Amino acid sequence: MFMLRNVTKYLFGDNSKESIVEIPQGQLYLVRPLSPKGYSELIFKDAAATIRRTGQDYQYQLVIQRAYEEGEEELLAEEDGEDGAAEALSADKDEKTFLLDQGLHFRSEIREGGEAVFAWRDLSGDPGDLYEFVCDRSVQAGEVATFEMVAIKCQYERKFRRPQESATERDLQQFNFTDQTIPSASAVSSPAAKAVDSPPPKPKAVEDSIAKQTKKDMSSRSSRPRASDKEVIPTKAPPSASIPTASEVLTQERAELHLFDFPSGSFMLQDPSVTATVSEIGKWQYWLQISGHDKEWLGQPVIADINPVFNFEYLSFIFNHYTEDGSAYSWLLRFKDQETEERFQEGLMRALWEQLNEMKWTKTTDDDRQYVLDAFQDLTMEDAEDEAKEGEEEEEVEELEDTQRAEDYDTDESGDDVVAKPEDGDINSQLAVGYKHDRSFVVRGSKIGVFKHTPNNNLEFSTNISKVETPGGKLFSPKKVMLHAEDTDMILQNENNPNSLYRMDLEYGKVVDDWKVHDDITVKNFAPEKKYAQMTGEQTFLGLSHNALYRIDPRLSGNKIVDSDLKQYTSKNAFSTAATTEKGYIAVASEKGDIRMFDKLGLRAKTSLPALGDPIIGLDVAADGRWVLATCRTYILLIDAMQKDGKNEGKLGFEKAFAKDSKPQPRRLTLKPSHVAQFQYETKAPLSFTPARFNTGVDDKETSIITATGPFIVTWNMQKVLAGKADAYTIKRYEEEVKADDFKYGSDKNVIVALPNEVNMVAKQSFKKPTRESIAATPRASGRLRRGEVVNSPY
Repeated sequence: MFMLRNVTKYLFGDNSKESIVEIPQGQLYLVRPLSPKGYSELIFKDAAATIRRTGQDYQYQLVIQRAYEEGEEELLAEEDGEDGAAEALSADKDEKTFLLDQGLHFRSEIREGGEAVFAWRDLSGDPGDLYEFVCDRSVQAGEVATFEMVAIKCQYERKFRRPQESATERDLQQFNFTDQTIPSASAVSSPAAKAVDSPPPKPKAVEDSIAKQTKKDMSSRSSRPRASDKEVIPTKAPPSASIPTASEVLTQERAELHLFDFPSGSFMLQDPSVTATVSEIGKWQYWLQISGHDKEWLGQPVIADINPVFNFEYLSFIFNHYTEDGSAYSWLLRFKDQETEERFQEGLMRALWEQLNEMKWTKTTDDDRQYVLDAFQDLTMEDAEDEAKEGEEEEEVEELEDTQRAEDYDTDESGDDVVAKPEDGDINSQLAVGYKHDRSFVVRGSKIGVFKHTPNNNLEFSTNISKVETPGGKLFSPKKVMLHAEDTDMILQNENNPNSLYRMDLEYGKVVDDWKVHDDITVKNFAPEKKYAQMTGEQTFLGLSHNALYRIDPRLSGNKIVDSDLKQYTSKNAFSTAATTEKGYIAVASEKGDIRMFDKLGLRAKTSLPALGDPIIGLDVAADGRWVLATCRTYILLIDAMQKDGKNEGKLGFEKAFAKDSKPQPRRLTLKPSHVAQFQYETKAPLSFTPARFNTGVDDKETSIITATGPFIVTWNMQKVLAGKADAYTIKRYEEEVKADDFKYGSDKNVIVALPNEVNMVAKQSFKKPTRESIAATPRASGRLRRGEVVNSPY
């Protein structure tokens, strides 16, 4: 073992190499001992197994890569025809990657005849499903043992987040799963697995001392007492915080308590009978305490970050719990009946709403309270099932026809590379996607990079506007930008001059006009006159302050506000953002969380939707006005603006007011609490969405929603959302935080992404379902970027 540990130390020590260790030849199988899908499936007939570093400390991947003989790949493509083209869309056609984690139960076995096999769990498959890599007979026992020891040390580093040199034999033993049998990968063999308790037979030839020592170690290891599955350490509940003094109990109910277990990816029962109590502990401060018969399980403030989800079908309530060190856990309460859950929901949502709004729950109307409760439970949009099915069928056809492949941002291109992270102190902050001329604009400090959309769906650097300055020559960094007048102009906002906006002539790349909006009314945000106004010569656009909504006409002399189209409120509405439909209907949201719908400026809102309490930081509206998309920090609201009954049936909330007792049911989009916990476990940062957007296009239907949080881009399938499916979103992880993102105009298949020092276009098909592997794995950073990916590239 000493010699083997020295070998792995040598392998780990060379950080210049991405690959740590490799088995050059073997076959990959998927074995399903308990599944009706078929017992065994050959995935790769000829493949290599590699353990690679990732771009993140203490994270490693097991990579199985398909190997082709000369000319085989082209021959297979010709034979497959259309099926081959469809298969080529898959990101793992020739390579499968697995995050090296204790939950894989990675182990090896040397069978009769000297055949070596590695096996690990298929975490996305059915119970009992395994991947098996059967090594070629030319692979020696020493190579097998070294590969397994490296895998064990990688798992150690991931779990304990410290270098493997500090691991003791006892530390590594918890990653030893040799007691678990490995069934034969042969489809004609009996599923009965061969035991590995007996020492493996000697290989025919072992030439070096390392291999001899390895074989000896493997024999002694397999003769040890069998380890129990309980030795896989499950996620343990953290200590409960001290309980503050309560002034009033809002709700107190009995339930089962379950904790999400990271290694197994499932909720595990912790206590069959606990008491869940929500109480007031101070002015607008509330506390959730869960107590068992003999211990306090957890206690925490009731805040938006708990990410509450109620599911009445399963009588469950799922939420996140954060400890003082920033660790996140996902808990589940299961109630005995619906009445019990409804009472608990009423008390918890009252606490959350009052904490956010600093206003008593009882002062709101019954209808407004029901609107809030509906937003925090799983539900399916009414009258959307047929539309969802139709949309899914259309999407499948489109994916088969789409042959564009995702281009990794770390791909090198010879002769066209620049320094990856320019040392100018600035980072990319905003993105504006052109509708008219296939251009995207990225703001970086007081610079703006211009990128061309190529026919093969990539970005190509076009030019760099190196100085954004006022007509008077004062440099500034735009706070917000908007393309205007057929994408020939850009409207800029300077936070140091809140009463004015600036017009940049994009042909000349300089600011040419300073528009004074009003002496007393500031510009907090602005939006186009209509959704696709930037494709036309329309000059007017909308502006809003904290308590006013108005039209701006730059052709006016003096102040640019159109007085007849000014709607100003005496109350502090705290308006935050606005969006428009193709007909010019207007949606306005606030920092309080309420949404107003107008058919025209200057008049009262036709519809006002209650506040959930969280500030709305982004707003988008479907072109036809059917759907309103409001972004809060930890969730997104999708609201159906179409009225389903009453005298205004078939009308939009923009056109006619909703009846008091028939407000729309909001669909609250967020990540599963277990995924949120894994996000925070990996990034050590709370959930924080960027403004969500629909895909755009004059003749295109809204089919996708996109946003980002930290290093993750998240996209929801609209049809799956409407059908109430839990797996409606996919993700793509980057090495750095995503600063801005949007769909390419006219398509929901391509996404433009701005990272702090990179800009690129990726195919939506490269996004993956959220699993422990896709959440934890970061893309490999090359350290060099193409010219077309860096905003401040030299002109």
